[in-house]
Amino acid sequence: MRLSQIIEKVLDEVLPSEGTRPEVISKAMRYAVGTGGKRVRPRICLAAAEAVGGTAEDARYPAAAIEILHNYTLVHDDLPAMDNDVERRGKPTVWKEFGEANAILAGDALLALAYRTAALAPRNVPQIVQELGEQGLGVVRGQVEDIEQGDKDIEFVYIHKTADLFIAAAVMGALAAGASPEDVAKLREFALNLGLAFQYEDDLLDGDSPYGMEKTQSLAQEATAKAISSLDGLSGDTTELRLLAQSLLGRKK
Repeated sequence: MRLSQIIEKVLDEVLPSEGTRPEVISKAMRYAVGTGGKRVRPRICLAAAEAVGGTAEDARYPAAAIEILHNYTLVHDDLPAMDNDVERRGKPTVWKEFGEANAILAGDALLALAYRTAALAPRNVPQIVQELGEQGLGVVRGQVEDIEQGDKDIEFVYIHKTADLFIAAAVMGALAAGASPEDVAKLREFALNLGLAFQYEDDLLDGDSPYGMEKTQSLAQEATAKAISSLDGLSGDTTELRLLAQSLLGRKK
């Protein structure tokens, strides 16, 4: 079973069925997570487990947890009080489809579900839950900095709003597979640089980079190269992580 199949299977397992009361929240949660997306973070999580000598199955619950938490952040980001977006991935946003109050509650429920799911990991549960919480807090810090008026610390925003969940994905996957502290450190460095490269590529796609297009292309290439080099010396198969890093460089929407 390949990574994408594992991800969809476990998400279907842990998300509430549409008949679960109150049904509107169950539907909203499934709608938020099931409307597409690249599943980059759970793919990192599963591949990180393989990179330290484990199997993708070892990390299936942490992978689902990071995708659920990621989608919680999107549900709340789209709200009128935040970005006021009415469309995501070609469909109405959760608040537009289910109402603002239900979107807030669905996001709250997804956040709780992410921790419940992470706790199903086969080993190192306390460390996995701590990592999810640490990087989840980082995302909020990055979002607060991003919505502040006036000058922003762009590097702070990029590290926390984007890279932190990449870091959580890689570290949780490694921990679920029983990685050594040395391997966890390598994957933390990999994910930091991959997250930065991902954000630089987003800026190129949106045409709104604060650094200018040419410099942003260079930054994306440099960060990707650093990410890939961080994988050297890991004890397992790093093929999936290397391919993923390369595929994100120069990607299309």
